[in-house]
Amino acid sequence: MARVRVYKSTDELSSEAREIAEKIVDTRKSLDGPFSVWMHAPEWAERVAHLGTLVRWEGTLELRTRTLAALVVGRHFKAQYVWGIQGVIGDERGVPRATIDAIRDENSDGITPEDLEIIDFTRQLLRNNRVEESLAKAVMDRLGADEYVQLTTCIGYYCMLAMTVNGVELEPDPAHEELKV
Repeated sequence: MARVRVYKSTDELSSEAREIAEKIVDTRKSLDGPFSVWMHAPEWAERVAHLGTLVRWEGTLELRTRTLAALVVGRHFKAQYVWGIQGVIGDERGVPRATIDAIRDENSDGITPEDLEIIDFTRQLLRNNRVEESLAKAVMDRLGADEYVQLTTCIGYYCMLAMTVNGVELEPDPAHEELKV
């Protein structure tokens, strides 16, 4: 059970919060996930939604690359909600099931070298708060400075989501895969 009220509908909110929530629902189709609790702080929810749109849909970084990073973050933080939704998105974006399973199991079995580079970059940043120079250079050479920064920002965004859902004990969607760790 969540530690704070989970808002299911914009009708449950104050008029100020409802206005913000309706904008969020217009772009996300629902008030699910962390936004269901961020509505306790509507201005924060609005700003996070704006950042989330940028991180999730805009920019030049491949959507599949973003998903790989999000899966690693979800696994690292054992964030059930993040893991569950990113598993669905991973399937939609062509991330092989073997890669998703390897991320879940924290190994590298069956992962292509290109995907492993992104996964290892994300793992190192999360585990060590730094990335080894050789790996950082390889990712920079592959992505360029713009997408390198987009990747690190994407990782940070998903860390924020993971910490939010874990901190409030937000229940994952029962239809999504459970992260068994």
